[in-house]
Amino acid sequence: MNIFVINSGSSSIKYQLIEMPSEKVVCSGIVERIGKEGAAITHKVFRGEKEKDKKLVMQISDHEEGLKEVVDLLTDDQIGVIKDPSEINVVGHRVVHGGESFAATTFITNEVKEEIKKLFPLASLHNPPNYLGIEVAEKLFPTAAQIAVFDTAFHQTLPPEAYRYAIPSKFYKEDRIRVYGFHGTSHKYVSEKAIEYLQKENSKIITIHLGNGCSMTAVKDGKSVDTSMGFGPMNGLIMGTRAGDIDQSVIFYLVNQLGYEAEDVKNMLNYNSGMIGLTGMNDMRDIIAKIESSDKEAILAYNMYAYRIRKYIGAYTAVLNGLDAIVYTGGVGENDSRMRELSASDLEYLGIHLDPYKNNLRSKAIREINTERSPVKILVIPTNEELEIASQCFSLMEKGKS
Repeated sequence: MNIFVINSGSSSIKYQLIEMPSEKVVCSGIVERIGKEGAAITHKVFRGEKEKDKKLVMQISDHEEGLKEVVDLLTDDQIGVIKDPSEINVVGHRVVHGGESFAATTFITNEVKEEIKKLFPLASLHNPPNYLGIEVAEKLFPTAAQIAVFDTAFHQTLPPEAYRYAIPSKFYKEDRIRVYGFHGTSHKYVSEKAIEYLQKENSKIITIHLGNGCSMTAVKDGKSVDTSMGFGPMNGLIMGTRAGDIDQSVIFYLVNQLGYEAEDVKNMLNYNSGMIGLTGMNDMRDIIAKIESSDKEAILAYNMYAYRIRKYIGAYTAVLNGLDAIVYTGGVGENDSRMRELSASDLEYLGIHLDPYKNNLRSKAIREINTERSPVKILVIPTNEELEIASQCFSLMEKGKS
């Protein structure tokens, strides 16, 4: 079964063609800077052990034009992997916000599309481009089943004490204001890999997804029971450009005393805070370079980032009433050994003992970075959201056959 996975952003489209159930990645790529100067497509084809790359720089006015170019590459005489778009059996779409309407992967119908549109106010940066990707894919792959995989779905198992806010109940009952959580596809994928690795279904795991966006999830027996992002994706950990947890009084002070407009504060907390607000940079590699030149602001920001992770590890160990493993994933989680060491330090009381030597080894496989005597496993598990989307789409298609 050929499953074409699309992650449609505001000015980009990431994609992979995955053959299921073999999980073979046939090709992958990204369309960047849609509607802007310097738009480009980077396309990779995998044949056996060989990888072929092609980069196109061109004017791409909208998502439809970008995806049409991708279809041309998929069917190209030289590097094509299919002869016709009809060979795509399923298009799997990442949709960030499913609200309370979607607790599982679902076939896309007109009713589902209308529900996704209703959720635009809850994820104004993400759901509109996700929806646009669906509309375009329906035109370009008319014979394929269109399936939505929701980032929030994994967190629909949160108990009410974890997902409700202590504000008047009418805001939940009438306006559905609650914790939804995000990065669910990643947290689900790595927690399942961890359970498989531990060979322990009744498990207590904390998953730590660190990238430009960062979040943590407490996973008990394979189910999400608490998560750091909330009603929107700004809460919790310090991120590349987002502040994470902040006292609400700061927002009121900015508006009422310093004269900022609410929209300006929202933009500041979303795009100009976190590591970029503290250091002027949001790429952890640049921040580490500054740390190595003894930059005090970079050192402080890095310590703050790690401190917030440690705080959540402590809180989620209490929520789980114990701990079998912590899992690092995402671009920073998988590659930044210094951050793993700093954020997992001084946690011996909880049974967390990191081995610095193992931590500095590099591998694309699942690996332990804890000492032999550590009661808690510290795992590094590369995430693969596209594969998780393809797997969920394949499972839904197989259920449809039975």
